[in-house]
Order: sequence, then structure tokens, then C-alpha cells
Amino acid sequence: MNIRIPISKPIIENEEIEAVVNVLKSGMLTRGKETENFEKEFASYIGAKYSVSMMNGTIALEAALKALGIKSGDEVIVPDFTFIATANAVVNVGARPVFADIDEKTYCIDPESANELITGRTRAIIPVHLFGHPANMDAINEIAEDNRLLVLEDSAQAHGAEIKGTKVGSLGHASAFSLYATKNMMTGEGGMVTTSIDSVYELLLKLRKHGEAKRYLSDMIGGNLFMTEMQAALGRVQLKKLDRWNEIRRSNAEFYKKKLSSVKEITLPTEQPGYKHVYHQFVIRVPEKDRDKLIEHLNKKGIGTAIHYPYPLHDHPVYRAMGYPETLNPVAKQVAKEVLSIPVHPLLSKEDLEYITTSILEYFEQGK
Repeated sequence: MNIRIPISKPIIENEEIEAVVNVLKSGMLTRGKETENFEKEFASYIGAKYSVSMMNGTIALEAALKALGIKSGDEVIVPDFTFIATANAVVNVGARPVFADIDEKTYCIDPESANELITGRTRAIIPVHLFGHPANMDAINEIAEDNRLLVLEDSAQAHGAEIKGTKVGSLGHASAFSLYATKNMMTGEGGMVTTSIDSVYELLLKLRKHGEAKRYLSDMIGGNLFMTEMQAALGRVQLKKLDRWNEIRRSNAEFYKKKLSSVKEITLPTEQPGYKHVYHQFVIRVPEKDRDKLIEHLNKKGIGTAIHYPYPLHDHPVYRAMGYPETLNPVAKQVAKEVLSIPVHPLLSKEDLEYITTSILEYFEQGK
């Protein structure tokens, strides 16, 4: 099937190509000035004291958890509806994810659900700023403070998102970003941890370099978690363009909302007051009986779609095998049956947007 309008597409312009070529010509391919400058620029953009680059977003989550002191026997509350990396990172550091339900409007973690899951073993909460909409950080931070918990923001999909003018990634004890090829800004693969806590920053640096306290002498287990200079050079260029690209995404989203608001079968994404949504994905909800048919209809029209995500985390076989019951989190379970992502990336033309909305309206107007 020929998809003419893909669900996502990396933006690689001459400036990005030139930056990477310059690194290749320099011969300094890792642990150089590009990485150092990228980290400083990213931290400044987010509003955090420090930024530490990593191989990818999952590694960033794991490193942040380790640097925060999460270990075997600890429980970490995560939303049940997100990409599985959030929970897997918890398992990979020896802790146990505890799945909270989600807010039906934002698809982010429901603070009340999270609060009900706190036990004597709970050490942290990971709010995910899903699809580019910030989680309710005021409520999460209040819960965390009342219960002496750590907060690790999963900002993998929310570069540039804000709450009351403050960027996500600066609202918890630490935050992990993904710089995967389809994100709002990218380095191909790559990740970043931001924090303003000196001790967490120092541990992140050690973890990234095999736990070295000084050269060739390690006092903890770490790994080789470095980003390359080519990735950093690419990221520096992309960071400069991020705000402009996010505004295009927001404009595309408003176009969709205006054109599709009359379709009673569609639940459109919302933006809560005081929050800035950066629309990593534009996710609509449609009745379960329509979703596969609508996907087929759009694919025939050459329009790419995706389901982010078809299962709540507790329904993955790997977590069912760990003993998580089938009956968890009814909101997450229902949302997973209805969500559908349509293209919202900055490379869409006005004609593309018109074509996509017309095709969706056509499906519902023809009576399915």
C-alpha cells in the first residue's frame, strides 16, 4: 500500500547535514565539544541546571532512576498507558512498576489513582508527558512531597511543552528525554537527562562512563552510555528549530480541531488551561468498532496512521506473566481500544491537512 503522507517524518535539512559532515571531517567523533555544547544548550533551553546526554531515551530513564537511588525492592508508580520503555526502565534497575490509571482528557497519569497506590515500598513516581501534553505536575509534586517520593519526568514526547510558562523537564527531581528519529527534535537515536541536583548530576556522569571515580578506577557499576559527536551536532541544529517546529505542530492541531469538531464520533485532544501541548502525536479517539475500518480507509487514501498504544502496559504478556491482573485501570484499558494517531508533523502542507480531514469526514459521512 502506497502511503503518500506518513504518520511521521524526520526533518533533515542542509544545516543538519553540514553539521554532521563537519564532525566527520574533524575526526573527533565522540566525547568532544559538540556533546559538551549540546548539553549546555539543552539544559539552558529546558531551564535545568544540568543536562547529560545518553545513547537513547530508555537508557536515559534507567540512568536517571539509578542516579536517584532507585534499586531492587523499590516500587515506582508509572502510568498504565504509555510506551513500554517507561515501565521496562523500572524493571531494568531491579524495581517494580506499579500501574496507575490515566486522566481521560490528557491521557497522562491520574494523580488520584497514583496516590491510592502508594505503599511503604514506593520510592518514586514517573509522570509521562504523553503525546506532548504535560502531566499534572502540581498534583504529582504535592503527592510526592507529602509522601517523601522522588519524581522523574518522562519527557520523551514533550520537548518544549510547558506548564504556566515553565518547560517540562525542569519540574521534577530529574527528567528523561528521547531524541529518537521521529520526536519533535532528534539525533537519530539518543537521549538526555536533565536535573538541577548536583549529586544526581555527578552520578549520571559516573554511570555514563562505567562508574569511573577517576580514569580507569570505578567505584560503581555503569556502562558506556555516551552519545556520539555526530548525534550532538545534529541535536544542536535541531534544538534551534524546535520552537518553530512546535508552533507548526500546534497550528496543524488547531486546523484539525476546527475541521473535525462537528464529527460526534471523534473525541479530539484537549489542551488544559495553562498548559502548552506540543503535539508529538495528534491522537483522536473513535469508537472501537470504527477504528480498524477508519485505518483501512485512510491507508487506501495514502494516509499513514498509528495506534499509540493498543494495549495498557499491564496487558502486555511480559507483565501479565509477572502477575499483574487483567482488571487494572479501566480508563487506560478503554482508551487503548479507541486511540488513533494521524499525521501532525511540520512537513505537512495545507493541501495535506485538507486532504486528511476531508478523508476522515468522508469515512463518517458515508455511514461506514
